[in-house]
Amino acid sequence: MPAISFTQIKETCLYFYDLKQAEDFYGDVLGLPIISRMENKHVFFRAGRSVLLCFNPLDSGKKVSPPAHYAHGKYHFAFEVEPTDYEKAKAGIIRSNVVIIDKVIWQNGQESFYFNDPIGNVVEIVPKGIWD
Repeated sequence: MPAISFTQIKETCLYFYDLKQAEDFYGDVLGLPIISRMENKHVFFRAGRSVLLCFNPLDSGKKVSPPAHYAHGKYHFAFEVEPTDYEKAKAGIIRSNVVIIDKVIWQNGQESFYFNDPIGNVVEIVPKGIWD
């Protein structure tokens, strides 16, 4: 199969039985704008050029179109910020009383940090260019 030149991950999907938790954390604490909300079905957030999709697995697991999807477990994904905004993002997380659970200095000398959302997913903040 030939290589495909992807430009980014357009959507990331999480599953919340209580969508209000997702809305409170990703909307209120992290400040992501809500772009779609359907009671007991989903809440979608804009994250820069990408979208964070939060589905209720009790609903999305029964879908026909788009196909049924659901999962459980501890997910990991990263939000990218401009390098000049990295420390500001970290300070904002701390001010919001969200506990930073780890910081990593990568081989290129750049740092990223990790925290949990309300249901235990591992969220990372990385400066743009960290993997370039």
